[in-house]
Amino acid sequence: MSSVTRFLLDRASEPRLEAPAPPRDVLEQAFQCAARAPDHALLRPWRYLVIEGDALEALGELFASACPETASEQEVEKSRKAPLRAPMVIVGIASPQHHPKVPEVEQVMSAAAGMAFIGLALRDAGYGGMWRTGPVTYHAQVHRGLGLAEGESIVGFLYTGTVVQEKPPVPRPETREFVENWQAPGLLASWDE
Repeated sequence: MSSVTRFLLDRASEPRLEAPAPPRDVLEQAFQCAARAPDHALLRPWRYLVIEGDALEALGELFASACPETASEQEVEKSRKAPLRAPMVIVGIASPQHHPKVPEVEQVMSAAAGMAFIGLALRDAGYGGMWRTGPVTYHAQVHRGLGLAEGESIVGFLYTGTVVQEKPPVPRPETREFVENWQAPGLLASWDE
């Protein structure tokens, strides 16, 4: 088994992160990895925001302001504190363009693949990460607050920093539970047959 495969099999989200965050040179390499994501027609339909320091508190205020009016004070406070779970948050933004051969969904998938590559590159450099979404990901007020243009969307918030304590391995499904051979309609066979 190659080291790349072993690395992928060992990948996990790490929810307990602290300073230091990845330094500029590590981030530069991670973003170069993101630029290698599959990108039909080389549209580069993605961009990223790096949020750290006092900007994390501002992001928390933005999250809190996006809570519904029916939210309890505890829910609002939880939203406000969410960005403080890590010393850095990277926001992945899909920036699709009109193209006659590349549907928008492919461009959003390219941005998501780039986020995955960033997470893997940071892990390889010794940092942990946790890719989060949730209602704030799709909230118009959060989009405005982060300066998204018309038609842009958030593919996720990648919390990153130094792992406090690695969590136990997460059980993974058996391959046969989600892979099957396709032959022709009515002739599906199990992957392990």
